[in-house]
Amino acid sequence: MWRLVPCPVTLCLAASLLIPGESLGQEELASFDEMVEVSEVMLDVLATDADGALVKGLEKEDFLIEEDGQEVIITSVDFYSTRYDATGSEADEIPWSRYFIAFFDDQRRFNRYGTLEIRQQIRAASHARRWVREEMQASDWMAVVRYDGRLKIYQDFSQDRDALESALGRAAVGRDPSPQRQSQTGLVSLLRRLPEATTRNGKENIYQSIARLAEASGSIVGRKNLLLFTLGFGIENRATRKAEPDERYYPQMEAMLNDHNVAVYPIDITPAGRGARQRDFLQLLADDTGGFYDENFVGFLAPLKDVADDNHGYYLLSYQSPRPAGEVGYQRLEVKTRRPDVEVRARRGYRYGL
Repeated sequence: MWRLVPCPVTLCLAASLLIPGESLGQEELASFDEMVEVSEVMLDVLATDADGALVKGLEKEDFLIEEDGQEVIITSVDFYSTRYDATGSEADEIPWSRYFIAFFDDQRRFNRYGTLEIRQQIRAASHARRWVREEMQASDWMAVVRYDGRLKIYQDFSQDRDALESALGRAAVGRDPSPQRQSQTGLVSLLRRLPEATTRNGKENIYQSIARLAEASGSIVGRKNLLLFTLGFGIENRATRKAEPDERYYPQMEAMLNDHNVAVYPIDITPAGRGARQRDFLQLLADDTGGFYDENFVGFLAPLKDVADDNHGYYLLSYQSPRPAGEVGYQRLEVKTRRPDVEVRARRGYRYGL
């Protein structure tokens, strides 16, 4: 006897919603007396032209998604726009807010770095304050955090420009967070779901802190953008002179970022003339999570504007992924486009069965 049990969604990358699986046409997926779980995978995709401009009007036929080299059937495509507060959405656009997390990897924790790196960190915060004051849209949300051996929240997600500017300034110079940083009255919050550090003495490495931060953002519906001000924290390979991820922690961090729809935009604070020694690691981190790596800019306002422009709109693709009931793991995927004039970026995987 053939048995098939339609199961609720086990994963939603974009929205953290539970959507019942559909049983129609699934009989061929089930073997004799087998239990099957069907996950509705939802994946946000950025589509641009050769100049980096947003491309609108794409359909299901314009995208290709592969799991382990096998094409999956895309069930739906929607376009989300963040310009609605200023210009108004078109009929086929869904209005959405942008979410930014300014993350300062505090260079004071490294004895080997000098005052130039600290000045770069402060300069980055100054330009971020200017972006908040001049460029931030009314529908945008931002949070401010810092890692100095511990993860510290300087400002929960907020639309208050004065509070954000103050938090950016305090985080850059290492002052203690203000008690007013907590804003847990709404659904848009990191502190509401931020799990406690479980490592000895409450300390954790930066990989673990970023993973915990990603988990805390899981209840926030939509794409989150982590603005990572850092020199990099990969392991430098002496033979190749390239920075590589620490494989003890990187896979878990990547999975948590992808699982909770957090794209990483590393913004290199290496002083001019020093050389970006962590370029390969930071590029990998950006590629794996759907962001991009920014270096070789004159001022930090330029990469902040690039990230904002990158998030004026995105496509939400949906497809079903059946698996044996009870199976748990991490699925790699690849998103492509059938249009030669379009470039796409998206996450490279998701967890299932949890």
